[in-house]
Amino acid sequence: MQSESIGALAAALSKAQADITGALKDSSNPFFKSKYADLASCWDACRKQLAANGLSVIQTTRMAEQGLMLVTTLAHSSGEWIAGEMPVLTKDASPQGQGSGITYARRYALAAIVGLAQIDDDAEAAQGRKAAPQLDEDLVALINSTKSIDSLNGLFKRLTKEQRMTHIDAFTARKKELTTSENV
Repeated sequence: MQSESIGALAAALSKAQADITGALKDSSNPFFKSKYADLASCWDACRKQLAANGLSVIQTTRMAEQGLMLVTTLAHSSGEWIAGEMPVLTKDASPQGQGSGITYARRYALAAIVGLAQIDDDAEAAQGRKAAPQLDEDLVALINSTKSIDSLNGLFKRLTKEQRMTHIDAFTARKKELTTSENV
């Protein structure tokens, strides 16, 4: 479900997403022995970025044939909007069960509609990526000791792709120095 056009909303969401880093997994689930980002953490991770770009999230419920549905609407100050529905699943019909189910659905629907990811305190671990490679000081010294652009290029070609990427700034700086000294 969406408004007739969503161009301004899409542009604003894109800007907001550029600044949204992710919701920290700062709550514990003792039953599964895992950590998760609760609803407050999800809101903390995106509230300012959404507001700064004229975006708001509205979450309401409605009864449907299938039962209780959560309706999450992402609205833009232009009047454009998109919305999605998610069934609220509960363990039981008690007020606590309903509240828990609504909170759970709100957290996932908010994350989905704004593109929010849950991250560990170590965001790199959450992404399944290795930590950024560290500069090899000996290699930096070798780069800085090259006497010509040809020798610098030869050194560059002998390195692994990872070494090249990690040390690209050192290579670029040295190449600039060598180019400047050759033109003097």
